[in-house]
Amino acid sequence: MELSSKKKLHALSLAEKIQVLELLDESKMSQSEVARRFQVSQPQISRICKNKEKLLADWCSGTANRERKRKRESKYSGIDEALLCWYHIARAKAWDVTGPMLLHKAKELADIMGQDFVPSIGWLVRWKRRNNVGFGARHVLAPPFPPEPPPPGPTSQAQPPLSLKDFSPEDVFGCAEVPLLYRAVPGRGGARDRVQVLLCANSRGTEKRRVWVSGLRAAPTCLFGVSGAALPASYHPDLGVPWSEWLAQFDRDMARQGRQVTLLLAARVAEGLAGRPGLRHVRLLPLAADGSTPSLPGSVVRAFRTHYRHRLLGKLAAVRSKRAGASLAEAAAGITVLDALHMAAAAWAKVPPQLIGSSFVQEGLAPCKMSPSPDQASEMPPVPGGLSLEEFSRFVDLEGEEPASGGCKEETGTEDEAGAGEDGLGPLPTKADALRALGTLRRWLECNGTSPELFEKFYACEEEVERLCGS
Repeated sequence: MELSSKKKLHALSLAEKIQVLELLDESKMSQSEVARRFQVSQPQISRICKNKEKLLADWCSGTANRERKRKRESKYSGIDEALLCWYHIARAKAWDVTGPMLLHKAKELADIMGQDFVPSIGWLVRWKRRNNVGFGARHVLAPPFPPEPPPPGPTSQAQPPLSLKDFSPEDVFGCAEVPLLYRAVPGRGGARDRVQVLLCANSRGTEKRRVWVSGLRAAPTCLFGVSGAALPASYHPDLGVPWSEWLAQFDRDMARQGRQVTLLLAARVAEGLAGRPGLRHVRLLPLAADGSTPSLPGSVVRAFRTHYRHRLLGKLAAVRSKRAGASLAEAAAGITVLDALHMAAAAWAKVPPQLIGSSFVQEGLAPCKMSPSPDQASEMPPVPGGLSLEEFSRFVDLEGEEPASGGCKEETGTEDEAGAGEDGLGPLPTKADALRALGTLRRWLECNGTSPELFEKFYACEEEVERLCGS
C-alpha cells in the first residue's frame, strides 16, 4: 500500500494577503470560502485576519517586498530597522548610497546598540531582499559621502528653523495630552475621575508610542503589587504629564534605532521645554501659538475616545450581568485606574494606521502627500445597544462639556471600598490561582459556543501563562 504524498503548503504573497483582506471586508464571503478560492487552509486565512494591521502597514510602507511569501525576521531586527530608517533619510537627501556604506553604517549602529555584530555581504543581500531595497540610479555628489549633521548641542538655538520637509513621514511624530473621564457613564461624569492620557504616533500611523496616563496625586491601591514593566501602558502619579521624563525615554529609544526624528508640540508645551539639554535624537517642532493646528489630529484623538468608551460600556454591561439590579453608575464605581490603563492601551491599539496617516495629511502635518483612507467611518466601532448615534457621540465628547480642573483628586473612597468587595483585587494571585483561572475560562468558552478564532487567542494566552508559571 502506497503512502499518500504529503500535502504541499501553499503560501500566499503579501499582495495576495491584501486581496484576502479586501475580499473579507468588501464581500460577505466566509473565511472558508476565501480559503477555497486561494487554495489554502481556513486557519491560514484566520492568521491573515489576526495580522491585518501589520500586513496593511507593510503594504502601505512601500518598502516591503510585495511578492515575498514568508517574512523571515532577522536575528538582528533592531539593526535591520535602524539601517532602513537611515537608508531612507540618506536617499531623501540624494546621497550616493553604496553597499560598503551600508555595511559600515550597520556596524556603527550595532556598536551604538551594544550588539556584537559584523555585517557580511550575504547579510546585506538578504537585508536588501527583505526590505525591497534597490540602489537604482546613482546620484554623484561631492563629497560622495557627506558627513551626517552633528547632534543638537548647547548651540542648538543657532540652527535654522525646522521644516517637515527635512524628515521622512516615518520620522515625523505628533503627540497630544488627552483629558479622559475614565469611568464616566452616559450623561454623567465627575472631575475627580479625570486623568490625562499622552498619545503619540508618527504621521504614517505605522508607529504608535506607549500610552502614558497621569493625573492622580498618589498611586491608588489597585496598583499595589503590580509590575509596571508588565503593564501595557505607563502610569505616572502626578497632576501633569511628565514631559521631561517622557522625552528622555523617547530620545533613548530613537538613539537605539539610530534615528533622527521630529516631534510636533503645542506651543505652550514647547515653551516650557525651551533650552532643555540632552535631546540628541528628537527635535522639537512647536506649532502655532494660537492653537489652530493640533499637534495630533483631532480625528485621531476622537477615535481613541470612541474605542475607549465602547470598551468601557462593554465592561460595565458585563459587571451588571452578574450584579442584578445594579445601575450603570454603581457598576462604574468599581472601575479602577488599573482597568483604565488596560482599556486605554486597548483603545489606542484599535485606532487604525490608515486613519492616523490620512488625518495627518488632512491637517497638513505630513511631510508628503499620502492617499487618505477611503472610509474612516467604517473603521469606528458600532454604536452600543441602548444608545442612539447622537447619545453615543455626546458620550464620546463628554470631556468637552466638563470644566477643566487641574486634575483629579486623590482616590481614597470609592476605589478603595471597591477593592474590599466582590469586585476587589484582594490578595495577590498565586501561580495556582492563575492556572485555575485558565481552566475556568476555557470551560466557560467550551460551554458558550465560541468560535475557533477565539480559542486560538486563548491558546496563545494559555501557553504564555503556563510558561510564566513554569519559570
